[in-house]
Amino acid sequence: MNYPMIFYILVSVLEFEGIFMLLPAIVAGVYGEKQGVTYLIIAIVCIAIGLIGRRFKPKRDIFYSKEGFVSVSLSWIVLSFVGAIPFYVTGEIPCYLDAVFETISGFTTTGSTILRDVEVLSHGTLFWRSFTHWIGGMGVLVFIMAILPLSGSSSMHIMKAESPGPSVSKLVPKLRQTAKILYGIYMVFTVAEIILLLISGMSWFEAMTLSFGTVGTGGFGVLNSSIASYGAASQWIIILFMFICSVNFSLYYLILIKKPKEALLSEELRWYVIIVMSSAVMITWYIHGRFDSLLESFRHALFQVLTVTSTTGYSTVDFNVWPGFCRMLLVLLMFMGACAGSTGGGFKVSRIVIIAKTVRNEVKMITHPRSVQRVRAEGKQLTTDVVRRTLVYLGAYAFIVIVSVLLVSVHESDFTTAVTAVMATFNNIGPGLNGVYSTFADCSVLSKVVLMADMLIGRLEIFPMLVILSPGLWTAPIKKMIKKTK
Repeated sequence: MNYPMIFYILVSVLEFEGIFMLLPAIVAGVYGEKQGVTYLIIAIVCIAIGLIGRRFKPKRDIFYSKEGFVSVSLSWIVLSFVGAIPFYVTGEIPCYLDAVFETISGFTTTGSTILRDVEVLSHGTLFWRSFTHWIGGMGVLVFIMAILPLSGSSSMHIMKAESPGPSVSKLVPKLRQTAKILYGIYMVFTVAEIILLLISGMSWFEAMTLSFGTVGTGGFGVLNSSIASYGAASQWIIILFMFICSVNFSLYYLILIKKPKEALLSEELRWYVIIVMSSAVMITWYIHGRFDSLLESFRHALFQVLTVTSTTGYSTVDFNVWPGFCRMLLVLLMFMGACAGSTGGGFKVSRIVIIAKTVRNEVKMITHPRSVQRVRAEGKQLTTDVVRRTLVYLGAYAFIVIVSVLLVSVHESDFTTAVTAVMATFNNIGPGLNGVYSTFADCSVLSKVVLMADMLIGRLEIFPMLVILSPGLWTAPIKKMIKKTK
């Protein structure tokens, strides 16, 4: 285990978090809020620790998959616990556990909250709360990879641990350049949405914070009513960017290099569009009598479908009062999530397609024992390793959901609350079926801890977090030291 390299990455994460924290300090200063001093002091401390720690650069900067998974998992834990300090110190979230819950929800782009009234928060805190979505959407370590000169193999292990989907590939030969391209696209989308929301009538502050939440597919808003208080034009803009950012970002790179046909022919994209549109149409059919026009009904239906599939978590209406069929469909879409390689969470459309094709091939093998069946996706034959990892992921996914529901049920007696709370946090969606305006404030300490773990495990695609729980990972160096003393 390359511990010096892991330490180097952790202090780098801390340094960049300090730099990011300067922004809410500036925002608080603009609005004349005293909370800005707290953000500034914590930012300076984080930057100082990072600068001092990075002076001890490891001699060997190459590490393997194990170190990559550990680095990513610990980085997200450090990021969350340190990012919660301003919430707690300013007194805007008086309980540190609740502050950590809110911060983990922000960085993992979940959008679940323990706050009953977000409108009482300072502008600096509201900005930091939404900005955590933007930081976590693409992944803070992908950002660091674009700046710090890490070796290619090390970077690949980090990207595999942090990027969503059954497989990860480079857009260009150099992984550092891949990270720059991804963040470049990410920034363009952010700026574009901010401009469009400004045109629709939003203030600068609202346009920026809601764009952070949309592009990062997070869901923290600045109003208690989420997106319901904004006009139809603003809602359509958010619908557009929820869809854009729930699609694999590599498809946008294909468009950039003038290969739009390959991007549009993506099998995962095709299935995602079919599922989203058919779900929106079915829900529209059930709710059309609740609104003034069919177009308005479709807008609300499409918004709720996309906010669930993209795992953003915004809402224009309280879908808890919709018919049972609509709510059940939304629960199924919670499981599915967005496309691989996007900022969205969930199981991913690509994995569902792979599993469906694997089941189909198994049926064909039974009826035609001598036939040779291969799983193909995106026009390519998948290796048995990719199929195996997908099936193992499904097993791990189901096991964690079941255990989490049982643990949450210890204190949360309502079955719907327990199940949808786990699904909403594990898939990084945000609100459960008890209403988009409800909070997790009344959950027990055990439930909050379980749901926080689910948010981190879900965002990091399960295995990076499971690796750091492996006893052998930590006992091996101790055993090695004991042997040396003997």
